[in-house]
Amino acid sequence: MNVKYNLSVSIIKEGDKYVVYSSALDLSTCGKNIAEAKKSFTEASQLFFEEIIADGTMKEALSDLRWKHLKKQWTPPVIVSQDTQTICVPV
Repeated sequence: MNVKYNLSVSIIKEGDKYVVYSSALDLSTCGKNIAEAKKSFTEASQLFFEEIIADGTMKEALSDLRWKHLKKQWTPPVIVSQDTQTICVPV
């Protein structure tokens, strides 16, 4: 049986690489293009879930990441907005 989750991700260009990051899993991967980075993210996410299930730590791990357990299903946090903010740093 498979369970599907829709995770909010950010795709960031860093030099000649693309980074896919999800705060829902606090996980990031990279690739030489967006498709490769997304594929890598899917694989890493699957490994993350396989590990927490095998270790019996799914409830603790997802709770720590602010997931909610509702109606026998885990629900990830959702990014509702992404913006830039200016900060002043004294130097």
